Amino acid sequence: MSFFKKLKEKITNQTDAVTEKFRDGLSKTRNSFSERVNDLVARYRKVDEDFFEELEEILIAADVGVSTVMELIDELKMEVKKRNIQDTKEVQGVISEKLVEIYQGGEEKSPKLNIQDEGLTVILVVGVNGVGKTTSIGKIANRLKNEGKSVLLAAGDTFRAGAIQQLEVWGDRVGVEVIKQSEGSDPAAVMYDAVQAAKSRNVDVLICDTAGRLQNKVNLMKELEKVKRVIERELPGAPHEVLLVLDATTGQNALTQAKTFSAATNVTGIVLTKLDGTAKGGIVLAIRNELNIPVKLVGLGEKVDDLQEFDAQNYVYGLFADLVEKTEE
Repeated sequence: MSFFKKLKEKITNQTDAVTEKFRDGLSKTRNSFSERVNDLVARYRKVDEDFFEELEEILIAADVGVSTVMELIDELKMEVKKRNIQDTKEVQGVISEKLVEIYQGGEEKSPKLNIQDEGLTVILVVGVNGVGKTTSIGKIANRLKNEGKSVLLAAGDTFRAGAIQQLEVWGDRVGVEVIKQSEGSDPAAVMYDAVQAAKSRNVDVLICDTAGRLQNKVNLMKELEKVKRVIERELPGAPHEVLLVLDATTGQNALTQAKTFSAATNVTGIVLTKLDGTAKGGIVLAIRNELNIPVKLVGLGEKVDDLQEFDAQNYVYGLFADLVEKTEE
């Protein structure tokens, strides 16, 4: 249980409010995943092939992803053999270690948003309709404003009825202006206006909404490519972030969406919404491991401050909070 002791020490030194958001937000996944792992450990006295087969099923059910699960199980087997672990209870700590390793990918911390030290930062936000894209933009704007940044929004989704108005509602709510044109306008023209406005006003961050329709993938991807070209032409090096918003409750379908958008827009990070609404929070690891795209922000509730920077330690704490808290000092 040494891993849980180390984790408890790290968590204790972090902001209580953030830690509690991960604990509460991952309660559905924890109740499903952690309880099944606990039951598995209780039923097996020794670590054998049958134990690993059941563990494999539990991980797949949590939407960790088949290829990620196979890799994780192989690494667990090697680690158990290397450490000569016999007691199944000790495997829980090893599972947690491996989950953190898979996400971090050798990095000490999960990547943060790429905000430029000087000048304008442009964040392009993509994703299908219904995943919480506009809401995420509003919450990101709120986060950045609270960090002392000046923010401007671009209403680039000119296709969906009500999309511009929805973004304006969020703009009013967090006190950020929205650059827009009429419904049906060319999104690239909106982006041009927005970049010019952001530069003339010396704004720190411009967050750009985009259309989310997938009915015609070819047209959508061409539109996104055009938007990116216009932004880059007006501000070399931009966009500095291309954030793909995914709905955690859609499970493996989120992986399919990620592959589609990555092919067209070179996605730099994931915003995973509604993580609090699913028992299959393992999708976080599947995305990181199978697509090599970091999850940068996660939605852990409906409040404006419930969009949190993803942190592997807090994530594992959310999955195993009960075990961590029972760990003796």
